[in-house]
Amino acid sequence: MSHVFPRTFSHIGLSVPDLDKAVKFYTEVLGWYLIMKPTEITEDDSPIGEMCTDVFGKGWKRFRIAHLSTGDRIGVEIFEFDNQQDPEDNFEYWKTGIFHFCVQDPNVEELAERIVQAGGKKRMAKPRYYYPGEKPYRMIYMEDPFGNILEIYSHSYELTYSEGAY
Repeated sequence: MSHVFPRTFSHIGLSVPDLDKAVKFYTEVLGWYLIMKPTEITEDDSPIGEMCTDVFGKGWKRFRIAHLSTGDRIGVEIFEFDNQQDPEDNFEYWKTGIFHFCVQDPNVEELAERIVQAGGKKRMAKPRYYYPGEKPYRMIYMEDPFGNILEIYSHSYELTYSEGAY
Protein backbone atom coordinates (compact mmCIF):
# COMPACT_ATOMS: atom_id res chain seq x y z
CA MET A 1 0.00 0.00 0.00
CA SER A 2 1.40 3.39 -0.95
CA HIS A 3 1.45 6.29 1.43
CA VAL A 4 -0.55 9.41 0.68
CA PHE A 5 1.49 12.60 0.86
CA PRO A 6 1.08 16.06 -0.64
CA ARG A 7 2.62 16.12 -4.11
CA THR A 8 4.60 19.15 -5.17
CA PHE A 9 3.49 21.34 -8.05
CA SER A 10 5.65 20.90 -11.17
CA HIS A 11 4.33 23.27 -13.83
CA ILE A 12 1.39 24.84 -15.59
CA GLY A 13 0.77 25.27 -19.31
CA LEU A 14 -0.59 28.48 -20.82
CA SER A 15 -1.82 29.04 -24.35
CA VAL A 16 -1.22 32.46 -25.91
CA PRO A 17 -1.65 34.04 -29.35
CA ASP A 18 1.92 35.48 -29.45
CA LEU A 19 4.68 33.50 -27.76
CA ASP A 20 7.38 36.14 -28.11
CA LYS A 21 5.21 38.83 -26.50
CA ALA A 22 4.21 36.40 -23.72
CA VAL A 23 7.84 35.53 -22.94
CA LYS A 24 8.66 39.24 -22.81
CA PHE A 25 5.68 39.92 -20.50
CA TYR A 26 6.32 37.06 -18.09
CA THR A 27 10.09 37.64 -17.87
CA GLU A 28 9.98 41.44 -17.66
CA VAL A 29 6.79 42.01 -15.63
CA LEU A 30 6.69 38.91 -13.39
CA GLY A 31 10.43 38.33 -13.43
CA TRP A 32 10.21 34.65 -14.35
CA TYR A 33 13.32 32.93 -15.69
CA LEU A 34 13.51 31.84 -19.32
CA ILE A 35 14.61 28.19 -19.23
CA MET A 36 14.10 27.33 -22.91
CA LYS A 37 13.73 30.03 -25.57
CA PRO A 38 10.80 29.86 -28.01
CA THR A 39 11.13 26.69 -30.07
CA GLU A 40 9.04 25.24 -32.90
CA ILE A 41 7.80 21.67 -32.55
CA THR A 42 6.44 19.90 -35.62
CA GLU A 43 4.24 16.85 -36.04
CA ASP A 44 6.67 14.14 -37.09
CA ASP A 45 8.05 10.80 -35.92
CA SER A 46 10.65 12.29 -33.57
CA PRO A 47 10.29 11.41 -29.86
CA ILE A 48 8.86 14.88 -29.04
CA GLY A 49 6.63 14.79 -32.15
CA GLU A 50 5.21 11.40 -31.14
CA MET A 51 4.75 12.55 -27.53
CA CYS A 52 2.77 15.59 -28.68
CA THR A 53 0.61 13.45 -30.96
CA ASP A 54 -0.18 11.27 -27.91
CA VAL A 55 -1.28 14.46 -26.12
CA PHE A 56 -3.03 16.44 -28.90
CA GLY A 57 -4.07 13.67 -31.31
CA LYS A 58 -3.24 13.64 -35.01
CA GLY A 59 -3.33 16.81 -37.09
CA TRP A 60 -1.79 19.38 -34.74
CA LYS A 61 0.88 20.14 -37.39
CA ARG A 62 3.11 22.53 -35.40
CA PHE A 63 3.28 24.82 -32.39
CA ARG A 64 5.81 27.03 -30.65
CA ILE A 65 6.72 26.59 -26.99
CA ALA A 66 8.91 28.26 -24.36
CA HIS A 67 9.70 27.08 -20.84
CA LEU A 68 9.92 29.50 -17.92
CA SER A 69 10.33 29.14 -14.17
CA THR A 70 8.93 31.12 -11.27
CA GLY A 71 11.07 32.28 -8.35
CA ASP A 72 9.99 29.20 -6.39
CA ARG A 73 10.90 26.79 -9.21
CA ILE A 74 7.43 26.16 -10.61
CA GLY A 75 7.61 25.57 -14.35
CA VAL A 76 5.50 27.49 -16.85
CA GLU A 77 5.08 26.12 -20.37
CA ILE A 78 3.80 28.74 -22.80
CA PHE A 79 2.30 27.46 -26.05
CA GLU A 80 1.43 29.24 -29.30
CA PHE A 81 -0.73 27.11 -31.59
CA ASP A 82 -1.42 27.91 -35.26
CA ASN A 83 -5.19 27.53 -34.77
CA GLN A 84 -5.23 29.62 -31.57
CA GLN A 85 -8.61 31.13 -30.70
CA ASP A 86 -9.51 33.78 -28.16
CA PRO A 87 -12.51 32.67 -26.10
CA GLU A 88 -15.56 34.88 -26.19
CA ASP A 89 -15.57 34.92 -22.38
CA ASN A 90 -12.24 34.09 -20.75
CA PHE A 91 -13.67 34.06 -17.22
CA GLU A 92 -16.17 31.20 -17.20
CA TYR A 93 -15.34 30.39 -13.59
CA TRP A 94 -18.45 28.26 -13.15
CA LYS A 95 -17.24 25.71 -15.71
CA THR A 96 -15.07 22.79 -14.74
CA GLY A 97 -11.41 23.50 -15.37
CA ILE A 98 -8.70 25.88 -14.26
CA PHE A 99 -9.92 29.45 -14.37
CA HIS A 100 -6.94 31.28 -12.87
CA PHE A 101 -3.49 30.97 -11.40
CA CYS A 102 -2.03 33.09 -8.62
CA VAL A 103 1.32 34.78 -8.06
CA GLN A 104 2.56 36.32 -4.84
CA ASP A 105 4.03 39.81 -4.45
CA PRO A 106 4.16 41.89 -1.26
CA ASN A 107 3.32 44.99 -3.30
CA VAL A 108 0.06 43.90 -4.94
CA GLU A 109 -0.78 47.41 -6.10
CA GLU A 110 2.55 48.01 -7.84
CA LEU A 111 2.51 44.67 -9.67
CA ALA A 112 -1.10 45.27 -10.73
CA GLU A 113 -0.10 48.62 -12.24
CA ARG A 114 2.89 47.06 -14.03
CA ILE A 115 0.57 44.44 -15.54
CA VAL A 116 -1.81 47.17 -16.75
CA GLN A 117 1.09 49.18 -18.22
CA ALA A 118 2.21 46.06 -20.09
CA GLY A 119 -1.22 45.60 -21.71
CA GLY A 120 -3.06 43.54 -19.09
CA LYS A 121 -6.05 44.69 -17.12
CA LYS A 122 -7.60 44.69 -13.68
CA ARG A 123 -10.63 42.48 -13.22
CA MET A 124 -11.40 44.25 -9.93
CA ALA A 125 -11.34 48.01 -9.25
CA LYS A 126 -8.79 47.64 -6.46
CA PRO A 127 -7.20 45.01 -4.21
CA ARG A 128 -9.37 43.56 -1.45
CA TYR A 129 -8.32 42.77 2.11
CA TYR A 130 -9.11 39.33 3.50
CA TYR A 131 -9.19 40.60 7.09
CA PRO A 132 -9.83 44.38 6.88
CA GLY A 133 -8.37 46.27 9.81
CA GLU A 134 -6.75 43.12 11.21
CA LYS A 135 -4.15 41.83 8.74
CA PRO A 136 -2.51 43.22 5.59
CA TYR A 137 -3.42 40.19 3.40
CA ARG A 138 -4.64 41.46 0.02
CA MET A 139 -5.59 40.07 -3.38
CA ILE A 140 -6.70 41.25 -6.79
CA TYR A 141 -7.78 39.46 -9.96
CA MET A 142 -6.00 40.54 -13.13
CA GLU A 143 -5.78 39.52 -16.77
CA ASP A 144 -2.52 39.19 -18.65
CA PRO A 145 -2.27 40.86 -22.09
CA PHE A 146 -3.36 37.56 -23.69
CA GLY A 147 -6.56 36.96 -21.72
CA ASN A 148 -5.24 34.54 -19.09
CA ILE A 149 -6.62 35.22 -15.62
CA LEU A 150 -4.09 35.70 -12.86
CA GLU A 151 -4.57 36.64 -9.26
CA ILE A 152 -2.03 38.41 -7.06
CA TYR A 153 -1.71 37.60 -3.34
CA SER A 154 0.27 39.77 -0.95
CA HIS A 155 1.11 36.86 1.35
CA SER A 156 1.53 33.10 1.09
CA TYR A 157 -1.46 30.87 0.57
CA GLU A 158 -0.80 29.04 3.82
CA LEU A 159 -0.52 32.25 5.83
CA THR A 160 -3.66 33.72 4.27
CA TYR A 161 -5.80 30.68 5.14
CA SER A 162 -4.01 29.36 8.23
CA GLU A 163 -6.74 30.36 10.68
CA GLY A 164 -9.49 28.71 8.65
CA ALA A 165 -10.23 32.03 6.90
CA TYR A 166 -13.29 34.24 6.79
